[in-house]
Amino acid sequence: MDSTRITLIRHGETDWNVQARIQGHIDIALNSLGVWQASQLGQALQHEPLSCVYSSDLKRAHETAHLLASSHQPTLTHHIEVGLRERHFGAFEGLTWTELEVQHPSQAQAWRSRDPEWSPPSGESLNQFKARIQSCVNRLASLHLNEHIAIVTHGGVLDVIYRWSTGQDSQAQRTWALGNAHINRLLWSSEGLHLVGWGDKAHLEREGVDGGAGPPLGQDYPVAN
Repeated sequence: MDSTRITLIRHGETDWNVQARIQGHIDIALNSLGVWQASQLGQALQHEPLSCVYSSDLKRAHETAHLLASSHQPTLTHHIEVGLRERHFGAFEGLTWTELEVQHPSQAQAWRSRDPEWSPPSGESLNQFKARIQSCVNRLASLHLNEHIAIVTHGGVLDVIYRWSTGQDSQAQRTWALGNAHINRLLWSSEGLHLVGWGDKAHLEREGVDGGAGPPLGQDYPVAN
C-alpha cells in the first residue's frame, strides 16, 4: 500500500509562548531560544531522507522550517502552506490567559470546555479548525506517496493531528506534550493517519533546556500558539 512518512514539528519558542499569550494568526518571530531549537532540529534531521518541508506562513513556523531546510544535506525545498496556520482566535489574539479569564470569563470557560462548535469572536471553532487541518494534511500527503516529508506548524495543529492519528475526539483530555521543535513521526495512507512516534527531544537536551514542553497537559489550558 502506498504511504507517506511525515515528520511533524511545532515551531521553536517565541516570547509569547513564554508569556502564555494567545498568538493564533498574529505573526510572532522566534526568540533566541527558539532559533537555537530550530538549529538543533536542523542538525538532528540533516541526513534524514526528506523530500521537502512544508510550513505555515507565520514567522515562527516559517523561520523554523527555513533553518531545517537550509541545514539539510542536500538542502530541502521549502513550501509555504497557509492551511497549516494555527487556529484563528479572532478578538482574543494578543491576550494572556489571565487577561482573557478576567475580561471574558464565560468565553474562557467555553474555550476550556472544548465545545467543538464554539468559536471566539471572528475566530474558528474546533470543528472548523479540525476540518481545515485534516484537508490540508490529506492533500499534502497524497502529493508525496512513498516519500518522506517534514511539516512545521503550530501547537494547536499538532493537537488536532495527535487526536486524529490516535482516534481521540476533540473533547478528550490531553495527556501528550506539544513541545517546541520536538520531532514527531506519523504514517499516512488511504486508510488514514497513524502515529509512529511522539515527542523526541533528545536533540534539545542540555543543562537548563528541555525544549519547551508547551502548555500544561489537560483540558484546562487550551493550545493557542
